[in-house]
Amino acid sequence: MTRDILARLRESHEAWLLGVILAMCALLGVVAPGFLTVGNFVDLLETYSVQGILALGLFVVLVSGGIDISFMAVASVAQYLAAFLAARWHWPGIVCIPIGLLTGVALGCINATLIHFVRVTSIIATIATMSVFFALLMYATGGKLISDLPDWWSDRIVFAQWENADGDLVRINLPMVALAVAALLTWLMMTRSNAGRQIYAMGGNPESARRIGIRIGHLHYLVYGFLGFMAALAGLLQAHRVGEAVPNALYGQELAVLSAAVLGGASLNGGAGSVPGVLCGIVLLAILQNGLNLMGVSPYFFQIVIGLVILIATSVMVLSARRRPRRAAHG
Repeated sequence: MTRDILARLRESHEAWLLGVILAMCALLGVVAPGFLTVGNFVDLLETYSVQGILALGLFVVLVSGGIDISFMAVASVAQYLAAFLAARWHWPGIVCIPIGLLTGVALGCINATLIHFVRVTSIIATIATMSVFFALLMYATGGKLISDLPDWWSDRIVFAQWENADGDLVRINLPMVALAVAALLTWLMMTRSNAGRQIYAMGGNPESARRIGIRIGHLHYLVYGFLGFMAALAGLLQAHRVGEAVPNALYGQELAVLSAAVLGGASLNGGAGSVPGVLCGIVLLAILQNGLNLMGVSPYFFQIVIGLVILIATSVMVLSARRRPRRAAHG
């Protein structure tokens, strides 16, 4: 039994990631003063909660065999529309928040329509909609930010707080709780529902999935609508964190979110990945960037790291896929 457990750990992508995270924490704890503190880790969790929610939504699309580049533009549009209704028309949160979330779902469904009915390749369709959504937003707003958000949106919501040994006040606030709820929701959908099993099947082999009666069109709307919902949620939370809605604040961070999902085991070929893996991926990137910042390394170096992460993770997946048929043939 012990051998079986060890064998499973060796084959577990999440276990390897967790080992790398622990090793990275140990190294950065030595070379970056202030890294191994509770306050720093809590700050990291809050800072990367928005990217974590986006990575969870993108993970579902990647598992289905697609890819979406437009989620940051979707988040920006949903955020600004809700902020405009709240700050300029003074609509209540019970109306503005659902409108923002539904806007994200609607924009995600536009992507699904282009991909399923027009038959545009997912990466081409979402690059096009990214440009259209963001350009329309900048044209309509003139790039002006909204800084006078109502109190119900901008006030911090704290679920727990305590003072650590260093005298720093540590808070568990809304973005962290939202990330936990989003992770639980995504995990339940992908592992405990029939739709989740069908998404994995579609990503693994779309033609086989179609032959056994899986409705590919319905799943396209589900996965891209789900990412749209997560993008809108992330956009609303980002405005809550900074206290303002900036049209281009989120734009340009697509590769960081994609690298977290791919690093977490979500295959660009579809049919693979897990929620714990995605969370480990975002944690690894977070501690790496934080450690580099504490050491005074240029932020441009982190962009090199992101590019290398995507390249290495994709190469490893391709090599692993080539080895499986060989093992099956020898087995």
